[in-house]
Amino acid sequence: MVDRTVPGPTDASVRRALHRAASGRALDVDEAAALLAARGGALDELLDVAGAVRDAGLREAGRPGVVTYSKKVFIPLTRLCRDRCHYCTFATVPHRLPAAFLDRDEVLAIARAGAAQGCKEALFTLGDRPEERWPAARQWLDERGYDSTLDYLRACAVAVLEETGLLPHLNPGVLSWSELQRLKPVAPSMGMMLETTATRLWSEPGGPHFGSPDKEPAVRLRVLDDAGRVGVPFTTGILIGIGETPAERVDAIFAIRRAHREYGHLQEVIVQNFRAKPDTAMRGMPDAELRDLAATVAVARVLLGPKARIQAPPNLIAGEYDLLLRAGIDDWGGVSPLTPDHVNPERPWPQIDELARHTEKSGFTLRERLTIYPEYVRAGDPWLDPRLLPHVGALADPATGLAVEAARPVGRPWQEPDETYGGRTDLHATIDTTGRTGDRRGDFDHVYGDWAEVAGKVTAG
Repeated sequence: MVDRTVPGPTDASVRRALHRAASGRALDVDEAAALLAARGGALDELLDVAGAVRDAGLREAGRPGVVTYSKKVFIPLTRLCRDRCHYCTFATVPHRLPAAFLDRDEVLAIARAGAAQGCKEALFTLGDRPEERWPAARQWLDERGYDSTLDYLRACAVAVLEETGLLPHLNPGVLSWSELQRLKPVAPSMGMMLETTATRLWSEPGGPHFGSPDKEPAVRLRVLDDAGRVGVPFTTGILIGIGETPAERVDAIFAIRRAHREYGHLQEVIVQNFRAKPDTAMRGMPDAELRDLAATVAVARVLLGPKARIQAPPNLIAGEYDLLLRAGIDDWGGVSPLTPDHVNPERPWPQIDELARHTEKSGFTLRERLTIYPEYVRAGDPWLDPRLLPHVGALADPATGLAVEAARPVGRPWQEPDETYGGRTDLHATIDTTGRTGDRRGDFDHVYGDWAEVAGKVTAG
């Protein structure tokens, strides 16, 4: 990769940007990038500003001082992937796996074990469209009657809802608009990390995303917009320390802000620090420094505002809980008492009691949420498909939208809509994708009768 090291901002530019942030003024890319370099006393001031913004948002949300998490199980539906990210240990090759996918019984066994321990989220993580690269994945799906990985994912999500009552959160990677529509009825929330908007990290040989078709920033930005159009409560975020410049890092945060301002669907923004892993192409890269992570979280908080829900994974921060809370996070993400973090298997999640102690030590209260954030639980339509209302309602506090911590998931029926319903159900999709193509409804004759035939009878009469 080309060395893109640029001179850092001057102390004066950092102070100027810090003053503007403290005054509540809008920051441009250069000012926000300057704040990423804040260290020492300047970093402390930046964290104070960001923490105040976060605190105002929690008060406005009616839960002052509350930091949330989701109690989950991690279901690695398949570790095969068509991409070749240079830092990833989750994706592997077929001969290293007992099977291309977990079968349905394995999925349900994980979910049932989680339900028995009070988990409420089933996090489905999987590689992007492995059947397009690996014949073993294509064969596995064909033998079981599934056209695609996404069809199998949907079937497993329905099974988890019906058999265990856990709420699926789906991370299948890049999705089309129609795929988002098809998955929305089986999952209260979905997610995909934006990671970066730096196209060169995808297009240039040696870049971390080179050879990974699903990591093209333009493609991932389109997914963010399509998720908003479909009304999916969506989790996204950035991955720092993979070779991006400060300006490129800030540009990704601005892109997330733009998408949320337009559609209001980004329920959570993750700021994740790169940690080098053995047996990867990037094993020799230095880890993202924790002060850099804190500065990035704080800048994200300032740019995204008080209503944003910002998370930093607690198993990647080397015990620096207070630092990240000072920086403006208000959520610890999904934490499992049962399953490992299959994406970062070398870094186990903290015990929930331990996480609560660290959170309380910093002056906050830890509360459990569902996979769908409380604002979207309380809003209901259009964010939550009616078929999921019984499942979510059984676990949510109607007053706050947070989880009822004593509630235990129980399987409930999930049902496709009645195929005999006669309404025009495709109108929104047709208009959005094709536009209006005529001066009347496509089902005009079906609803109102064949007017040509009526006219003929009148003439004959």
